[in-house]
Amino acid sequence: MYKVKIIDVESGELLIIMNDKDANEMGINRHDRVRISTNKKFLAAIVQISKTMLKEGEIGVYKNVAHELGLKDGDMVQVAATEKPKSIEFIKKKMDGHELTKDEIRAIVKDITEHNLSDIEMSAYVSAMYMREMNMRETADLTMAMVESGEIIEFDRKPVFDFHSVGGCPGNKVTLIIVPIVAAAGLMIPKTSSRAISSACGTADIFEGIANVILSGADIKRISEQIGGVIAWGGGVNIAPADDIIIRAEYPLRIDPYAQLIASVMAKKKAVSAEYLLLDIPMGPNTKVPTEELARKYARDFIDLGQKLGIKVECAITYGGQPVGRAVGPALEAREAFVALEGGEAPNSVLEKSCALAGILLEMGGVAQIGQGKQMARDILKSGKALAKMRQIVEAQGGNPNISSKDIKVGEYTHEIVSTVEGYVDNINNKDLVRIARALGAPKDWGAGLVLNKKKGRLVAKGEVLFTLYSNNKKKLEDAVLLAHKLQPITLEGMVIEHIPSYHAMPITTTTTNVVKRL
Repeated sequence: MYKVKIIDVESGELLIIMNDKDANEMGINRHDRVRISTNKKFLAAIVQISKTMLKEGEIGVYKNVAHELGLKDGDMVQVAATEKPKSIEFIKKKMDGHELTKDEIRAIVKDITEHNLSDIEMSAYVSAMYMREMNMRETADLTMAMVESGEIIEFDRKPVFDFHSVGGCPGNKVTLIIVPIVAAAGLMIPKTSSRAISSACGTADIFEGIANVILSGADIKRISEQIGGVIAWGGGVNIAPADDIIIRAEYPLRIDPYAQLIASVMAKKKAVSAEYLLLDIPMGPNTKVPTEELARKYARDFIDLGQKLGIKVECAITYGGQPVGRAVGPALEAREAFVALEGGEAPNSVLEKSCALAGILLEMGGVAQIGQGKQMARDILKSGKALAKMRQIVEAQGGNPNISSKDIKVGEYTHEIVSTVEGYVDNINNKDLVRIARALGAPKDWGAGLVLNKKKGRLVAKGEVLFTLYSNNKKKLEDAVLLAHKLQPITLEGMVIEHIPSYHAMPITTTTTNVVKRL
């Protein structure tokens, strides 16, 4: 028996700490697993070892393990060595390039959901998926394994519509406009969204500064059926719970494996009983989908998988060569979306994309004739009905229904990046903008991000502002300024914005022309 000492640390893994002498006596090494049991419960946990933190006979228990077992300081537990999960062998099998069976995939998902895999093992799984991929049969099995591992929300009101973007294009805040338009037209759209994986922010990150996004399945059902729409964090409810654990492993690696992306999206949609789904596939340089060929492959595979799952899927390949709108970062994007809903001067790209995609959903739902959906969406937005519906959604999710774009607070500290040359904007590097937004603190710092003053094709005079940085942390702002100068995410007619260190032509007394001299 071991005496419990609670370690006040949260972890995605189930972790405990043992005294090194106790571990040696039991033949346990770091990262081995042990079975911890009380009179009523037990679980498997991963071992860390310390020489000084614990006395012999003590066991350090992380907060999540203590919560699972209902432990407090001083409780006594039994500890016994146990084998590693079988799914580790299946992960190795995929790393070797072999096809996995349905049962092997289910075993992996089960161990992920039950937190039986260490961070290292989760990284191995994500890397295997990235390097080896899965065929459509494996992807369908993975999708259903993820669905079956959690809650499924069944609606009394039918049909159920949904929308999702595969991401990769910064500034894509269109969900905050599409959902209220579709709901205002009389369709039901229970939108569960993700947090950032490889982006500056996900829809859930954006909306949680406006309203509560952590809702139960019962809340999602009630609000959707009463109001017609909801914008919730998928990880806040127990639908496809393996997905958010996988996302945490993908985030530091900044990778989003193809089959995993498709399975993750479709698992969440199947879990909310979606019958009609529109997928936005942004395509362009420095996005997840750089070519039309890959975009069409995504579309075919999503439609094929949808047929296997009983979901009618349509896809829209959209322009992703530069950010949607001008704002990148949670609060800045929320503000831009509300400006659009309020009928203010929102960027045309935000309005066009939102209305075009909402229009497709209206046509899928039969409330607009084919080819008339976009105009109907525009009319709903212009009439103020979408804003009124958004206010209902915000209130139902615990937010202030009277919130306006002017109420949304952005980063306290700002810095303008200006052009040192004159020319037309030739290229905007999406990935570099995301790196800068993250350096500013997004998405954890809700006010952090950037706003573009100039986009592709626009004339820029020397000394004009190219983009403005926002942060609530002065040091992060300073670091992001240096990163922005280093990355130079905007180029003018092939010329860089600024050259550091600078060079100047200096006349010398020779028969040659001017040469360059470093200062």
